Amino acid sequence: MRNATATGLHPAPPGAGPRLWTPGDWNALFGFGTNILVNLLTLSVLLRFVLHMPDEITFGRILPAAGLMLFLSTGYYAWLAWRLAIRTGRDDVCALPSGISVPHMFIVTLVVMLPIATQTGDPVKGWEAGLTWVFIQSFVLMAGGFVAPVIRRITPRAALLGTLAGVSITFISMRPALEMFMTPVIGLLCFGVILAAWFGATRYPRGMPAGLVAIAVGMVVAWVCNALGLPIGGVNGARLLGALTNVGFHVPIPAVGHVFAGFEYLGVILVTAIPFGIYDLVEAMDNVESAEAAGDHYPTTRVLTADGVVSLIGCLMGNPYINAVYIGHPGWKAMGGRIGYSAATGAVVLVLTWLGIAGVLLDLVPVVAISPILLYIGMLIGAQAFQETPKAHAPAIVLAFTPHLAAWGKNQIDGALGAAGLNAHAVGLDRLASQGVLYHGLEVLGGGATLAGLVLAAIGVFVIEREYRRAAAFALVGALLAYLGLMHGEAVGVGNGLGVAPAVALAYAMLAAFLFTCGRVPAARPAALPAAAE
Repeated sequence: MRNATATGLHPAPPGAGPRLWTPGDWNALFGFGTNILVNLLTLSVLLRFVLHMPDEITFGRILPAAGLMLFLSTGYYAWLAWRLAIRTGRDDVCALPSGISVPHMFIVTLVVMLPIATQTGDPVKGWEAGLTWVFIQSFVLMAGGFVAPVIRRITPRAALLGTLAGVSITFISMRPALEMFMTPVIGLLCFGVILAAWFGATRYPRGMPAGLVAIAVGMVVAWVCNALGLPIGGVNGARLLGALTNVGFHVPIPAVGHVFAGFEYLGVILVTAIPFGIYDLVEAMDNVESAEAAGDHYPTTRVLTADGVVSLIGCLMGNPYINAVYIGHPGWKAMGGRIGYSAATGAVVLVLTWLGIAGVLLDLVPVVAISPILLYIGMLIGAQAFQETPKAHAPAIVLAFTPHLAAWGKNQIDGALGAAGLNAHAVGLDRLASQGVLYHGLEVLGGGATLAGLVLAAIGVFVIEREYRRAAAFALVGALLAYLGLMHGEAVGVGNGLGVAPAVALAYAMLAAFLFTCGRVPAARPAALPAAAE
């Protein structure tokens, strides 16, 4: 049995059951709750201003259904944490964070719903296609729950945590960091509030949670500047008053007919539903592995099945967005979150979405005041990959970052060119390359970044450990995934029979043959690292 002190585990006092609420749950509630709120507000912006969805659908159908899904999800994970605390006799068990999957939120909105809404001239048709997308994804999650534990057992921790850290550094940390420096008067000040409390152990008056203090400070600065005529933080009194018109009581209404109406767009839906279903499996495994590294073991099958079930319920009630376990468990645990923060977050979200208050908060709280909390979570997840794996595996973790960096860079280029009404192929890949922008390399390396990072890191770990046959096996898996376009590709299928990314698939197959051959050659003594790398 592992030593409790050495692993950071804390047995509960004899005869005492797990506490449903601790002082640290306040910190986690405000931190995680604001994370969920930001995602809901972002979702509302996408629906209203990108899809031009009618307010009666956005605030009367979609947000209430999303609130119900989140309430069920956070309540279930609080219950799962309570069961774990009882079984282990510990008082430091932290519930898994969960909510609307952010990558999926953008994919289903911009890749599935928007094209159909534009093509038909009817945003409701786009909504129906999104519901069908989630319907299919839900069953992929439930089926995948029985395969994921096997994958988790054969994949090294550095690969699972490394690809997760790649996500956290690029798609979790970068945007909040950029937002902070776009409005540094609020962003850096609020970041200091977070750092002083959660890294520096500073206590605020009356034990106020650092997340609440940061948001309060940001609001005060933003509104004082607004009163002085300085447009900082994006707050606006007239817009805040206008948001009050959306307040009212809305309960979710079954949308089964809309779900099946979206099946007429099945061809468009499957192109992204299958690869993102596999992405969900890997992401859930990564996040469960992250929680276990922090001391809390949750069964992967239950996690994936639960995500599938609550997502299915949500879509049948009108929510076109998938539920997922979030990265960040170690962060919420480090700030004192235990069981209660998860259920409390779900209850608060239910009230906000059913009463239509989410839109009011969008115009009350400056988003930049919340950004430091998300950056803090990204910092912890990135650090965990190095802290919870053998030191020798660090190069493999860095290797896992590269596909995510490529995907992030490609997204930035696409966004910049799109704003000018252009795209990379219209500009010319050769012209971009002449300026040092290897767009095609970003495109290939960044395709299916989560799977690519996992496979590359696993190969790296097994080579470091001189387990060449296992490294060769992962290289063969990489060849198959590339052939099908599940990584290093932009679509899923077999192309013209040669595969979606035939050159990459062939390269992985050749790498597998080379690694297998290396496994049959007696190992030489490891060479010393160059001085510059020591």
